[in-house]
Amino acid sequence: MIGDDGEQLGIMGARDAMYRAREKGLDLVLVAPSANPPVARIMDFGKYRYEIQKKTRESKKKQKKTELKQMKFRPKIDENDYHTKMNHVKRFLGEGHMVRVTIMFRGREMAFTEKGLDILNRVMADTTEIAKCVSKPKLEGRDMHMTLSPLSEIERKKVQNNPAEETENA
Repeated sequence: MIGDDGEQLGIMGARDAMYRAREKGLDLVLVAPSANPPVARIMDFGKYRYEIQKKTRESKKKQKKTELKQMKFRPKIDENDYHTKMNHVKRFLGEGHMVRVTIMFRGREMAFTEKGLDILNRVMADTTEIAKCVSKPKLEGRDMHMTLSPLSEIERKKVQNNPAEETENA
């Protein structure tokens, strides 16, 4: 038997334990029923449940939920359209989301997949300061895609301190 202040009250019968708990206006909670003898504790069970719920809510607040956003390009994309889509990609990465960049090919455009590869390499070069390439460009069916992930703070500082080193590795 454990009291409401955490001190051990010793071994006692169930009736005595219930009497002491009611005397203090608290609940008798069986903490370890499989122990020999079983361990019970005097506590306010409603308050205990509330504190557990509060801790789980706090831990959920600290979790960061990332989504996979997608930005689609075409091989014949114009310069202004490219910049507009890149602004969206940079915003998504700034919010901490992963971005899948897709080049869609139609009809005869499949003969010019290297043009799509050039666009994906340009996207990669334009986002080296804020993102890293998780999956390299690959062609699947009529789409070519790659996935970008935002850099952590530590990685971002490394890129800012050594910009020449990053361009050599790419």
